[in-house]
Amino acid sequence: MTESLFRSLAAATAAACLCVATSALAADAPAPSSQQTQAANNKGVVEIESGATTGISVRIVEDLASIIDDGATRRVLPIVGKGAMQNIADLKLLHGVDIAILQQDVLDYARQQKVVPGIESSISYITKLYNEEFHLLARSDVKSIADLANQKVNVDVRGAGTSVTAGRLFDLLKIPVTVTNFDQQVALDKLKKGEIAALAYVTGKPAPLFLGIKPEDGLHLVSVSLDPKVTAVYVPTRLTNADYPNLVTQDRPVDSVAVGAALYVVNLAPDSDRYRNVTNFVDVFFTQFPSLLEPGHHPKWGEVNLTAEIPGWRRFGPADQWLKRNTTVQNPTGTRDLKTVFQKFLEERLQVSGGQGMTQQQKDDLFGQFQHWLTSQTH
Repeated sequence: MTESLFRSLAAATAAACLCVATSALAADAPAPSSQQTQAANNKGVVEIESGATTGISVRIVEDLASIIDDGATRRVLPIVGKGAMQNIADLKLLHGVDIAILQQDVLDYARQQKVVPGIESSISYITKLYNEEFHLLARSDVKSIADLANQKVNVDVRGAGTSVTAGRLFDLLKIPVTVTNFDQQVALDKLKKGEIAALAYVTGKPAPLFLGIKPEDGLHLVSVSLDPKVTAVYVPTRLTNADYPNLVTQDRPVDSVAVGAALYVVNLAPDSDRYRNVTNFVDVFFTQFPSLLEPGHHPKWGEVNLTAEIPGWRRFGPADQWLKRNTTVQNPTGTRDLKTVFQKFLEERLQVSGGQGMTQQQKDDLFGQFQHWLTSQTH
């Protein structure tokens, strides 16, 4: 046997022995327990319930995940809800749901009607988000909202936010309608076939559901009468050709109203992992908020004012503490006079509302719109 062959055989033998020894050590090492695996997979998880996929709140949760998930210690898990009323109940009662995006007028309605008893002491808000616009999509023969009297109007499934808002608006305007409760995608098909007269939908513009509508479908968005009784409750707004090129003509924007959406959290034990996870979520969200205003995220982030308060509701403690520690929250005007610019914005909105006075809640909502408006003026 040559010396080189002998060395090769010796090396191979040593490698084999090392492999056997390594396998034996691995066999002796304890495998991770199921509890350890479960704890690792749930580390830093925050579950957020949104609205249906036909709206924009799913996209908003995805945007949040894009800045918060780090692949190791933080993760946002989106949950698609089954209607605003169910989302409120889920936030209070369903195991695992930490946060939900809730429509403010629906939440106030649920509290007033005691639909979910004790809701005001069971949840608190993290921040007001954006406004969601009331859309009234109708056939071409419907010229005004008054034309819908005694006709079929779809208001989404029972318990949806739209059903609450639409019912309230038609009552305020004293317009009796025959309500249908089809899923919005189904309702859109029925509207195109002429089986219903209109479709009401509360969602942030532009609504993904409407983006595929073509001129030949013969549909258009109908204005909501900005009656003083309506503007005393809801924020006036407009839907424009820029929002919906195939539904609104450039020279005739559509008057409507908007309702606020906010991020609410269930009350959690301060010494629990879920509480720490949500606290960490808030810290990263607020700290990284300016990045959500950059291209690539939903334009509705431009309406968000982290410091806006929601009357009658408590802010989540860690969110309130963060805002108090960080008093220099982003000022969108830089060196410009904020009060002067905002006054100009309010004057424009008052023209839309017929010069009616505004509540503090409406002013807070409008300030969020103002931030978005200001961005468009300075770019």
